[in-house]
Amino acid sequence: MNALAARFGVAMPDGPQLASAAAALIVILLAWLVAGFAGRRAGPALARFWARHAGVRQEGLADRMCAMVRYLVASLVLAVAIVLEPWMDLAEFLLGIGLGSAAGLLIYQLIRGLHLPRWAAALLGAVAFVGIVADVMDGLDPVTGALNKVGFNAGETRISLLTVLQIAVTLLILFAVVRLASRVINQQIRRTRGLDATQQLLAQKLAGVALLIAAFFIGIDIVGIDLTALAVFSGAVGLAIGFGLQKTFGNLIAGIILLMDRSIKPGDVIAVGDSFGTVNKIGVRAVSIITREAKEHLIPNELLMTEEVVNWSYSSRNVRISIPVGVAYDCDLPLAQRLMLEAAVATDRVLENPPPKVWLRAFGESSVDHEIRIWIQDPEDGLGSVRSEILNRLWILFRENGIDVPYPQRDIRVKEWPTSQALPPEA
Repeated sequence: MNALAARFGVAMPDGPQLASAAAALIVILLAWLVAGFAGRRAGPALARFWARHAGVRQEGLADRMCAMVRYLVASLVLAVAIVLEPWMDLAEFLLGIGLGSAAGLLIYQLIRGLHLPRWAAALLGAVAFVGIVADVMDGLDPVTGALNKVGFNAGETRISLLTVLQIAVTLLILFAVVRLASRVINQQIRRTRGLDATQQLLAQKLAGVALLIAAFFIGIDIVGIDLTALAVFSGAVGLAIGFGLQKTFGNLIAGIILLMDRSIKPGDVIAVGDSFGTVNKIGVRAVSIITREAKEHLIPNELLMTEEVVNWSYSSRNVRISIPVGVAYDCDLPLAQRLMLEAAVATDRVLENPPPKVWLRAFGESSVDHEIRIWIQDPEDGLGSVRSEILNRLWILFRENGIDVPYPQRDIRVKEWPTSQALPPEA
Protein backbone atom coordinates (compact mmCIF):
# COMPACT_ATOMS: atom_id res chain seq x y z
CA MET A 1 0.00 0.00 0.00
CA ASN A 2 2.85 2.37 0.84
CA ALA A 3 4.60 1.55 -2.45
CA LEU A 4 1.39 2.22 -4.41
CA ALA A 5 0.88 5.52 -2.60
CA ALA A 6 4.50 6.53 -3.23
CA ARG A 7 4.10 5.69 -6.93
CA PHE A 8 1.23 8.16 -7.26
CA GLY A 9 2.83 10.75 -4.99
CA VAL A 10 0.30 10.39 -2.17
CA ALA A 11 1.54 10.43 1.40
CA MET A 12 0.00 7.78 3.58
CA PRO A 13 -1.01 8.91 7.06
CA ASP A 14 1.20 7.67 9.83
CA GLY A 15 0.19 6.32 13.21
CA PRO A 16 -0.43 9.67 14.99
CA GLN A 17 -2.44 10.90 12.00
CA LEU A 18 -4.63 7.81 12.10
CA ALA A 19 -5.09 8.08 15.86
CA SER A 20 -6.08 11.73 15.58
CA ALA A 21 -8.47 10.91 12.72
CA ALA A 22 -10.04 8.14 14.80
CA ALA A 23 -10.52 10.55 17.69
CA ALA A 24 -12.09 13.07 15.29
CA LEU A 25 -14.53 10.42 14.03
CA ILE A 26 -15.49 9.61 17.62
CA VAL A 27 -16.07 13.32 18.30
CA ILE A 28 -18.24 13.59 15.16
CA LEU A 29 -20.25 10.53 16.20
CA LEU A 30 -20.77 11.88 19.71
CA ALA A 31 -21.74 15.30 18.34
CA TRP A 32 -24.46 13.77 16.16
CA LEU A 33 -25.71 11.60 19.04
CA VAL A 34 -25.99 14.65 21.31
CA ALA A 35 -27.60 16.61 18.49
CA GLY A 36 -30.18 13.87 17.86
CA PHE A 37 -31.09 13.76 21.56
CA ALA A 38 -31.39 17.57 21.72
CA GLY A 39 -33.55 17.62 18.59
CA ARG A 40 -36.01 15.09 20.01
CA ARG A 41 -36.19 16.80 23.38
CA ALA A 42 -36.03 20.51 22.62
CA GLY A 43 -37.44 20.53 19.07
CA PRO A 44 -41.16 20.07 19.85
CA ALA A 45 -41.07 22.61 22.69
CA LEU A 46 -39.34 25.19 20.48
CA ALA A 47 -41.80 24.47 17.67
CA ARG A 48 -44.75 25.20 19.97
CA PHE A 49 -43.05 28.33 21.29
CA TRP A 50 -42.33 29.55 17.75
CA ALA A 51 -45.87 28.88 16.51
CA ARG A 52 -47.40 30.57 19.57
CA HIS A 53 -45.27 33.71 19.70
CA ALA A 54 -44.20 34.17 16.09
CA GLY A 55 -47.43 32.92 14.55
CA VAL A 56 -45.72 31.76 11.35
CA ARG A 57 -46.32 28.04 11.42
CA GLN A 58 -47.63 28.29 7.89
CA GLU A 59 -44.08 29.17 6.81
CA GLY A 60 -42.94 25.66 7.80
CA LEU A 61 -40.27 26.61 10.35
CA ALA A 62 -42.13 25.02 13.25
CA ASP A 63 -42.46 21.74 11.35
CA ARG A 64 -38.70 21.70 10.72
CA MET A 65 -37.70 22.80 14.21
CA CYS A 66 -36.51 19.34 15.35
CA ALA A 67 -34.15 19.00 12.39
CA MET A 68 -32.91 22.58 12.78
CA VAL A 69 -32.14 22.05 16.48
CA ARG A 70 -30.30 18.83 15.64
CA TYR A 71 -28.08 20.45 13.03
CA LEU A 72 -27.51 23.54 15.18
CA VAL A 73 -26.33 21.50 18.17
CA ALA A 74 -24.08 19.38 15.95
CA SER A 75 -22.55 22.54 14.45
CA LEU A 76 -21.90 24.07 17.87
CA VAL A 77 -20.33 20.90 19.31
CA LEU A 78 -18.05 20.40 16.30
CA ALA A 79 -17.07 24.08 16.21
CA VAL A 80 -16.07 23.96 19.89
CA ALA A 81 -14.14 20.73 19.32
CA ILE A 82 -12.17 22.26 16.42
CA VAL A 83 -11.24 25.34 18.45
CA LEU A 84 -10.28 23.57 21.68
CA GLU A 85 -7.94 20.93 20.24
CA PRO A 86 -5.03 21.41 17.78
CA TRP A 87 -5.95 18.56 15.44
CA MET A 88 -3.73 17.08 12.77
CA ASP A 89 -4.48 17.59 9.10
CA LEU A 90 -6.58 14.50 8.43
CA ALA A 91 -8.59 14.89 11.65
CA GLU A 92 -9.07 18.58 10.95
CA PHE A 93 -10.33 17.74 7.46
CA LEU A 94 -12.84 15.22 8.85
CA LEU A 95 -14.07 17.67 11.48
CA GLY A 96 -14.39 20.35 8.82
CA ILE A 97 -16.54 18.07 6.69
CA GLY A 98 -18.72 17.26 9.71
CA LEU A 99 -19.10 20.92 10.68
CA GLY A 100 -19.73 22.00 7.08
CA SER A 101 -22.36 19.29 6.60
CA ALA A 102 -24.19 20.24 9.80
CA ALA A 103 -24.12 23.96 8.98
CA GLY A 104 -25.16 23.38 5.36
CA LEU A 105 -28.09 21.19 6.39
CA LEU A 106 -29.11 23.76 9.01
CA ILE A 107 -29.19 26.52 6.39
CA TYR A 108 -31.05 24.27 3.94
CA GLN A 109 -33.76 23.50 6.50
CA LEU A 110 -34.05 27.18 7.46
CA ILE A 111 -34.40 28.37 3.87
CA ARG A 112 -36.87 25.63 2.97
CA GLY A 113 -38.83 26.45 6.12
CA LEU A 114 -39.34 29.93 4.67
CA HIS A 115 -40.75 28.32 1.50
CA LEU A 116 -37.93 29.54 -0.70
CA PRO A 117 -37.07 27.41 -3.77
CA ARG A 118 -35.00 24.27 -3.39
CA TRP A 119 -32.25 25.65 -5.61
CA ALA A 120 -31.84 28.65 -3.31
CA ALA A 121 -31.63 26.45 -0.22
CA ALA A 122 -29.19 24.08 -1.94
CA LEU A 123 -26.99 26.97 -3.13
CA LEU A 124 -26.73 28.55 0.31
CA GLY A 125 -26.11 25.17 1.94
CA ALA A 126 -23.38 24.31 -0.56
CA VAL A 127 -21.70 27.70 -0.10
CA ALA A 128 -21.73 27.23 3.66
CA PHE A 129 -20.29 23.71 3.34
CA VAL A 130 -17.45 24.70 1.01
CA GLY A 131 -16.66 27.87 2.94
CA ILE A 132 -16.46 26.10 6.32
CA VAL A 133 -14.35 23.21 5.04
CA ALA A 134 -11.95 25.62 3.30
CA ASP A 135 -11.74 27.85 6.36
CA VAL A 136 -10.99 24.91 8.65
CA MET A 137 -8.21 23.60 6.39
CA ASP A 138 -6.26 26.38 4.69
CA GLY A 139 -8.50 29.43 4.92
CA LEU A 140 -10.76 30.92 2.27
CA ASP A 141 -8.01 32.61 0.24
CA PRO A 142 -7.40 29.67 -2.13
CA VAL A 143 -11.12 29.30 -2.86
CA THR A 144 -11.80 33.01 -3.32
CA GLY A 145 -8.67 33.36 -5.44
CA ALA A 146 -9.76 30.57 -7.77
CA LEU A 147 -13.25 32.02 -8.13
CA ASN A 148 -11.89 35.51 -8.74
CA LYS A 149 -9.74 34.29 -11.65
CA VAL A 150 -12.86 33.34 -13.65
CA GLY A 151 -14.19 36.68 -14.90
CA PHE A 152 -13.42 39.84 -16.79
CA ASN A 153 -12.70 43.52 -16.17
CA ALA A 154 -15.26 46.21 -16.98
CA GLY A 155 -13.29 49.43 -16.69
CA GLU A 156 -11.95 49.54 -13.16
CA THR A 157 -14.43 46.95 -11.91
CA ARG A 158 -13.61 43.25 -11.77
CA ILE A 159 -16.64 41.05 -12.54
CA SER A 160 -15.85 37.46 -11.66
CA LEU A 161 -17.52 34.28 -10.54
CA LEU A 162 -16.77 35.32 -6.97
CA THR A 163 -18.63 38.62 -7.47
CA VAL A 164 -21.68 36.90 -8.95
CA LEU A 165 -21.68 34.35 -6.14
CA GLN A 166 -21.38 37.05 -3.48
CA ILE A 167 -24.30 39.01 -4.97
CA ALA A 168 -26.49 35.91 -5.28
CA VAL A 169 -25.78 34.72 -1.74
CA THR A 170 -26.30 38.23 -0.33
CA LEU A 171 -29.64 38.64 -2.10
CA LEU A 172 -30.90 35.24 -0.98
CA ILE A 173 -29.84 35.79 2.63
CA LEU A 174 -31.37 39.26 2.77
CA PHE A 175 -34.58 38.01 1.17
CA ALA A 176 -34.85 35.20 3.73
CA VAL A 177 -34.09 37.55 6.64
CA VAL A 178 -36.61 40.16 5.44
CA ARG A 179 -39.28 37.52 4.94
CA LEU A 180 -38.74 36.00 8.36
CA ALA A 181 -38.53 39.38 10.11
CA SER A 182 -41.64 40.59 8.31
CA ARG A 183 -43.68 37.58 9.47
CA VAL A 184 -42.49 37.96 13.07
CA ILE A 185 -43.09 41.72 13.16
CA ASN A 186 -46.55 41.35 11.61
CA GLN A 187 -47.50 38.77 14.22
CA GLN A 188 -46.29 40.98 17.05
CA ILE A 189 -48.29 43.90 15.63
CA ARG A 190 -51.40 41.71 15.40
CA ARG A 191 -50.95 40.79 19.06
CA THR A 192 -50.87 44.47 20.10
CA ARG A 193 -54.14 45.25 21.84
CA GLY A 194 -53.83 49.03 21.63
CA LEU A 195 -54.21 49.10 17.83
CA ASP A 196 -57.35 48.41 15.84
CA ALA A 197 -57.36 46.43 12.59
CA THR A 198 -56.65 49.45 10.38
CA GLN A 199 -53.81 50.74 12.53
CA GLN A 200 -52.29 47.25 12.64
CA LEU A 201 -52.42 47.01 8.86
CA LEU A 202 -50.82 50.44 8.47
CA ALA A 203 -48.06 49.52 10.93
CA GLN A 204 -47.41 46.29 9.02
CA LYS A 205 -47.12 48.13 5.70
CA LEU A 206 -44.74 50.73 7.14
CA ALA A 207 -42.64 48.04 8.81
CA GLY A 208 -42.42 46.15 5.50
CA VAL A 209 -41.25 49.28 3.66
CA ALA A 210 -38.67 49.98 6.38
CA LEU A 211 -37.34 46.41 6.18
CA LEU A 212 -36.96 46.63 2.41
CA ILE A 213 -35.07 49.94 2.64
CA ALA A 214 -32.78 48.60 5.36
CA ALA A 215 -32.11 45.40 3.39
CA PHE A 216 -31.30 47.45 0.28
CA PHE A 217 -28.62 49.54 1.98
CA ILE A 218 -27.22 46.57 3.92
CA GLY A 219 -26.93 44.58 0.71
CA ILE A 220 -25.12 47.46 -1.03
CA ASP A 221 -22.68 47.68 1.87
CA ILE A 222 -22.03 43.93 1.92
CA VAL A 223 -21.46 43.68 -1.82
CA GLY A 224 -19.17 46.71 -1.66
CA ILE A 225 -20.93 49.10 -4.04
CA ASP A 226 -19.86 52.71 -3.59
CA LEU A 227 -22.81 54.79 -2.44
CA THR A 228 -21.62 57.73 -4.53
CA ALA A 229 -22.31 55.61 -7.61
CA LEU A 230 -25.98 55.68 -6.67
CA ALA A 231 -26.30 59.32 -7.68
CA VAL A 232 -26.79 58.41 -11.34
CA PHE A 233 -28.85 55.37 -10.39
CA SER A 234 -31.18 57.43 -8.18
CA GLY A 235 -31.68 59.88 -11.04
CA ALA A 236 -32.63 57.00 -13.34
CA VAL A 237 -35.00 55.62 -10.73
CA GLY A 238 -36.62 59.04 -10.32
CA LEU A 239 -37.08 59.26 -14.08
CA ALA A 240 -38.59 55.78 -14.17
CA ILE A 241 -40.98 56.69 -11.37
CA GLY A 242 -41.97 59.86 -13.17
CA PHE A 243 -42.87 57.99 -16.35
CA GLY A 244 -43.30 54.25 -16.12
CA LEU A 245 -43.94 53.71 -12.41
CA GLN A 246 -46.12 56.73 -11.71
CA LYS A 247 -49.30 54.69 -11.30
CA THR A 248 -47.54 52.11 -9.14
CA PHE A 249 -46.21 54.65 -6.66
CA GLY A 250 -49.47 56.57 -6.81
CA ASN A 251 -51.34 53.44 -5.74
CA LEU A 252 -48.76 52.80 -2.99
CA ILE A 253 -49.16 56.30 -1.53
CA ALA A 254 -52.94 56.13 -1.92
CA GLY A 255 -53.04 52.84 0.00
CA ILE A 256 -51.05 54.35 2.87
CA ILE A 257 -53.36 57.39 2.93
CA LEU A 258 -56.44 55.15 3.02
CA LEU A 259 -55.02 53.34 6.02
CA MET A 260 -54.05 56.56 7.77
CA ASP A 261 -57.40 58.35 7.43
CA ARG A 262 -59.29 55.07 8.06
CA SER A 263 -61.97 55.92 5.52
CA ILE A 264 -61.87 52.36 4.22
CA LYS A 265 -60.99 49.44 6.49
CA PRO A 266 -60.91 45.66 6.09
CA GLY A 267 -64.42 44.38 6.77
CA ASP A 268 -66.20 47.52 5.48
CA VAL A 269 -69.02 47.11 2.97
CA ILE A 270 -68.45 49.51 0.10
CA ALA A 271 -69.77 50.20 -3.37
CA VAL A 272 -67.48 51.54 -6.10
CA GLY A 273 -69.20 51.90 -9.44
CA ASP A 274 -70.74 48.52 -10.21
CA SER A 275 -68.65 46.71 -7.57
CA PHE A 276 -70.35 46.05 -4.24
CA GLY A 277 -68.90 43.87 -1.51
CA THR A 278 -66.79 43.50 1.61
CA VAL A 279 -63.25 44.85 1.80
CA ASN A 280 -61.04 41.81 2.22
CA LYS A 281 -57.56 43.34 2.03
CA ILE A 282 -55.89 46.68 1.41
CA GLY A 283 -52.75 45.85 -0.53
CA VAL A 284 -49.84 47.84 -1.88
CA ARG A 285 -51.45 48.24 -5.30
CA ALA A 286 -55.17 47.52 -4.94
CA VAL A 287 -58.04 46.93 -2.55
CA SER A 288 -59.61 43.47 -2.65
CA ILE A 289 -63.42 43.43 -2.54
CA ILE A 290 -65.34 40.14 -2.27
CA THR A 291 -68.88 40.27 -3.62
CA ARG A 292 -71.86 38.14 -2.64
CA GLU A 293 -71.15 35.97 -5.70
CA ALA A 294 -67.70 35.17 -4.20
CA LYS A 295 -66.03 37.18 -6.95
CA GLU A 296 -62.96 39.12 -5.86
CA HIS A 297 -62.59 42.55 -7.43
CA LEU A 298 -59.20 44.27 -7.30
CA ILE A 299 -59.74 48.04 -7.37
CA PRO A 300 -56.63 50.28 -7.61
CA ASN A 301 -56.02 52.36 -4.49
CA GLU A 302 -55.77 55.54 -6.53
CA LEU A 303 -59.30 54.99 -7.87
CA LEU A 304 -60.68 54.93 -4.32
CA MET A 305 -59.03 58.29 -3.69
CA THR A 306 -60.49 60.02 -6.75
CA GLU A 307 -63.86 58.32 -7.38
CA GLU A 308 -67.03 58.38 -5.31
CA VAL A 309 -67.11 55.51 -2.82
CA VAL A 310 -70.20 54.51 -0.84
CA ASN A 311 -69.09 53.06 2.49
CA TRP A 312 -72.07 51.34 4.08
CA SER A 313 -70.24 50.80 7.36
CA TYR A 314 -68.04 53.91 7.68
CA SER A 315 -69.46 55.34 10.92
CA SER A 316 -72.16 52.74 11.61
CA ARG A 317 -72.90 49.27 10.33
CA ASN A 318 -76.66 49.88 10.42
CA VAL A 319 -78.19 49.94 6.94
CA ARG A 320 -81.81 50.83 6.09
CA ILE A 321 -83.65 48.89 3.40
CA SER A 322 -86.92 49.97 1.74
CA ILE A 323 -89.27 47.25 0.45
CA PRO A 324 -92.20 48.47 -1.71
CA VAL A 325 -95.52 46.61 -1.29
CA GLY A 326 -98.86 47.31 -3.01
CA VAL A 327 -102.31 46.12 -1.85
CA ALA A 328 -105.77 46.33 -3.40
CA TYR A 329 -108.00 49.37 -2.84
CA ASP A 330 -110.84 47.34 -1.33
CA CYS A 331 -108.74 45.55 1.33
CA ASP A 332 -108.46 46.32 5.04
CA LEU A 333 -105.51 48.75 5.07
CA PRO A 334 -104.88 48.70 8.87
CA LEU A 335 -104.81 44.88 8.78
CA ALA A 336 -102.47 44.87 5.78
CA GLN A 337 -100.13 47.29 7.49
CA ARG A 338 -100.07 45.18 10.69
CA LEU A 339 -99.22 42.11 8.61
CA MET A 340 -96.36 43.99 6.95
CA LEU A 341 -94.94 44.86 10.36
CA GLU A 342 -95.42 41.28 11.54
CA ALA A 343 -93.51 39.91 8.55
CA ALA A 344 -90.65 42.36 9.14
CA VAL A 345 -90.39 41.76 12.88
CA ALA A 346 -90.37 37.97 12.43
CA THR A 347 -87.25 38.13 10.25
CA ASP A 348 -84.05 37.34 12.17
CA ARG A 349 -81.75 39.85 10.46
CA VAL A 350 -84.09 42.82 11.04
CA LEU A 351 -83.04 44.97 14.01
CA GLU A 352 -85.44 45.67 16.84
CA ASN A 353 -83.90 49.10 17.36
CA PRO A 354 -84.49 51.10 15.20
CA PRO A 355 -87.81 49.24 14.79
CA PRO A 356 -89.38 48.46 11.41
CA LYS A 357 -91.83 50.99 9.99
CA VAL A 358 -94.63 50.83 7.41
CA TRP A 359 -95.39 53.95 5.40
CA LEU A 360 -98.29 54.58 3.04
CA ARG A 361 -96.39 56.02 0.12
CA ALA A 362 -98.97 56.77 -2.58
CA PHE A 363 -102.32 55.90 -4.10
CA GLY A 364 -101.19 54.24 -7.28
CA GLU A 365 -103.01 53.40 -10.49
CA SER A 366 -103.75 49.82 -9.47
CA SER A 367 -102.83 49.58 -5.78
CA VAL A 368 -102.33 51.41 -2.54
CA ASP A 369 -98.54 51.66 -2.39
CA HIS A 370 -96.75 51.06 0.91
CA GLU A 371 -93.12 50.90 1.90
CA ILE A 372 -91.63 48.65 4.60
CA ARG A 373 -88.52 50.24 6.09
CA ILE A 374 -86.22 48.00 8.06
CA TRP A 375 -82.71 48.22 9.51
CA ILE A 376 -80.03 45.51 9.36
CA GLN A 377 -76.51 45.34 10.78
CA ASP A 378 -74.89 42.85 8.43
CA PRO A 379 -74.94 44.27 4.89
CA GLU A 380 -72.05 42.00 3.95
CA ASP A 381 -74.52 39.08 4.04
CA GLY A 382 -76.50 40.68 1.23
CA LEU A 383 -79.65 42.78 0.85
CA GLY A 384 -81.69 40.64 -1.50
CA SER A 385 -81.91 37.73 0.92
CA VAL A 386 -83.62 39.76 3.66
CA ARG A 387 -86.04 41.29 1.13
CA SER A 388 -86.92 37.84 -0.17
CA GLU A 389 -87.48 36.45 3.32
CA ILE A 390 -89.85 39.29 4.30
CA LEU A 391 -91.82 39.15 1.04
CA ASN A 392 -92.21 35.37 1.24
CA ARG A 393 -93.50 35.60 4.80
CA LEU A 394 -95.78 38.51 3.84
CA TRP A 395 -97.26 36.57 0.92
CA ILE A 396 -98.31 33.75 3.26
CA LEU A 397 -99.84 36.23 5.73
CA PHE A 398 -101.75 38.02 2.97
CA ARG A 399 -103.19 34.73 1.68
CA GLU A 400 -104.23 33.65 5.19
CA ASN A 401 -105.98 36.98 5.90
CA GLY A 402 -107.58 37.66 2.52
CA ILE A 403 -105.39 40.60 1.51
CA ASP A 404 -105.10 40.88 -2.27
CA VAL A 405 -102.12 42.06 -4.23
CA PRO A 406 -103.80 43.53 -7.35
CA TYR A 407 -102.85 43.01 -10.95
CA PRO A 408 -102.23 46.12 -13.05
CA GLN A 409 -105.60 47.53 -14.17
CA ARG A 410 -106.32 49.44 -17.38
CA ASP A 411 -109.59 51.01 -18.61
CA ILE A 412 -109.94 50.91 -22.41
CA ARG A 413 -112.55 53.04 -24.20
CA VAL A 414 -113.33 52.53 -27.88
CA LYS A 415 -114.69 55.70 -29.48
CA GLU A 416 -115.85 54.06 -32.72
CA TRP A 417 -115.30 50.93 -34.75
CA PRO A 418 -113.82 51.23 -38.20
CA THR A 419 -116.54 51.02 -40.88
CA SER A 420 -114.85 48.19 -42.76
CA GLN A 421 -114.76 46.03 -39.65
CA ALA A 422 -118.22 46.91 -38.27
CA LEU A 423 -120.27 43.99 -37.08
CA PRO A 424 -123.27 43.00 -39.25
CA PRO A 425 -126.69 43.78 -37.84
CA GLU A 426 -128.49 41.01 -36.08
CA ALA A 427 -131.07 39.22 -38.18
